[in-house]
Amino acid sequence: MKLKTLLVIAGASAALSACVSPSPRPMPVSANPAPSGVEGSWSDPNGIISTFQAGTFTTRTTDTNQMLASGTYISTSPTLVEINMTSLVRKTQSKVNCALVTQSQLNCTSDAGSQFSLTRHM
Repeated sequence: MKLKTLLVIAGASAALSACVSPSPRPMPVSANPAPSGVEGSWSDPNGIISTFQAGTFTTRTTDTNQMLASGTYISTSPTLVEINMTSLVRKTQSKVNCALVTQSQLNCTSDAGSQFSLTRHM
């Protein structure tokens, strides 16, 4: 009878040890996704911040946060964006076409022909 008891205990021990893992598994770390499209904040060489958010475009100064321009934008392709904006300073409306040349650089041309670049503001 002792042999039978030993076999039952050994079998139960083996079954229980199979249920326990030797060490906890590490949880996967979620990395911040790389930005895509133009959504987010961009700056020009003068430090003016332009923000693209859900179809709305704004441009503000960095020192006083004064709004300089506002408008709307649409993506005409994965790398092209069309902005319709109103300058609050000059009280004029204009259209600007921008090309996303890299995930951190946006090259733009206004309907008047002036060109400028924006850099993604992280």
